[in-house]
Amino acid sequence: MSLQPKPRLTPEDYLALERSADCKSEYFNGETFAMTGASEPHNLVVINTIRELSTQLKKRPCKVYANDMRVKVDPTGLYTYPDVVVTCGKAQFDGMHLDTLLNPTVIVEVLSDSTEAYDRGRKFEHYRKLDSLAEYLLIAQNRPHVESYRRQASQEWLLTECSALDGTLRLSSIDCDLALAEIYDKVELPEG
Repeated sequence: MSLQPKPRLTPEDYLALERSADCKSEYFNGETFAMTGASEPHNLVVINTIRELSTQLKKRPCKVYANDMRVKVDPTGLYTYPDVVVTCGKAQFDGMHLDTLLNPTVIVEVLSDSTEAYDRGRKFEHYRKLDSLAEYLLIAQNRPHVESYRRQASQEWLLTECSALDGTLRLSSIDCDLALAEIYDKVELPEG
């Protein structure tokens, strides 16, 4: 029995397959990586975050996208689906399909056990290459905890954290405040 290497896909092949696929996959360096479903707490945190950001950005030149908006990290070739994306100014897309965003201002990832290490590490390495990215949020789904990494003029990233359910995290890059009580609305958190 011989094991044949899996053929590598071009970005064009990936996009053609992805646009007709039943499930989403990320793409990097010729390979696709199937995405799994999310838990109830994960979904609630995503929906609550979208609601809070959309409300505050209403009538402002920013758009909030849910986790079906693909983002291309052009400098590295990663195609991915962040949980929440905000873009300010004119949205730029890869091609004419309007389904692959190139210029996110804020990216939000809700952490799960299976994705936390990747979201904190390698994926953030890719995201940092986006010139448009001003802020990266990591939100825990199982406890009140939000981390904001904000790009500084020096290109360093400043970490701000909030872990109090009655606390608020300021997103300076888009002039919004995220109240943790709102982000975790209806999420069953462990006691103590």
